[in-house]
Amino acid sequence: MSVEIRQVHPIFVGEVSGIDVRKPLSPQEVAAIEAGMDRYAVLIFHDQDITDEQQLTFTKNFGPLQDGANTTVRSKELRLDPAFADVSNLDKDNRMLPRDDRRRISSLGNRLWHSDASFRPVPARYSLLSGRVVPPTGGNTEFADMRAAYDALDKATKAEIEDLVCGHSLIYSRAQLGFTEYTTEELATMEPAMQRLVRRHPVTGRKSLFLSAHIGTIAGWPQPEALAFIRDLTEHATQPAFVYSHKWRAGDLVIWDNRQTMHRVRRFDDLSHVRDLRRTTTMSEGPTVTAQAA
Repeated sequence: MSVEIRQVHPIFVGEVSGIDVRKPLSPQEVAAIEAGMDRYAVLIFHDQDITDEQQLTFTKNFGPLQDGANTTVRSKELRLDPAFADVSNLDKDNRMLPRDDRRRISSLGNRLWHSDASFRPVPARYSLLSGRVVPPTGGNTEFADMRAAYDALDKATKAEIEDLVCGHSLIYSRAQLGFTEYTTEELATMEPAMQRLVRRHPVTGRKSLFLSAHIGTIAGWPQPEALAFIRDLTEHATQPAFVYSHKWRAGDLVIWDNRQTMHRVRRFDDLSHVRDLRRTTTMSEGPTVTAQAA
């Protein structure tokens, strides 16, 4: 069966059939998925009942893995292999996290619009999120097309932002929610990474906005002005015409290109219902700012 992709949103997002991610992929299948990612930026695979090992094997078709342990709160008792980002509401014993748990509070930052690992010198390329257990209501993941958002800007704004460079850090995104209590060890991992505000896709050549809640500064700007400007751009980029909301089904695997999208999770009753989603991530081609290449 050949790979088929059906567009499910007016401007982006494709639903894939003809792929069983539990099985080894042929070079042609890998190429078809990557071409689909270049076009749609988000791909949905239904009915993929996979193990962690199968998810890792599938992910490695799309570049080097990015370490998944990227939360603000460090833990010596990980529930999953360190190659995964555990975006569940569970502790190492698979019990739901209590309301005042530091990891739960930090993870509320995932409800802000962001791009994965933008706070690292080499940010993420693809994120692959597997829905193992999903809540009965809520917990949708929303995606915003940063290519369409860039295209819709006026010429003056495009000229203004062309060469701007922003500082990204988990400190900035979590501070928006009042989370500021870190250990010395945690703070040492959170030095801001500098990223271009406008990116060009290496295959299609399309420009996009590189926005994220992790942005806290613009080089050469007073911080209050920078934050106000980023807020305006984010409001523009997440207007309904540019957004798709994914309602999870158990067994869904969703892949998105962090170079072309932002995303966020919507609120759900995480004190009463399990949401066990597991993310693997690949690295992009390199730093967006040349000075960070070293």
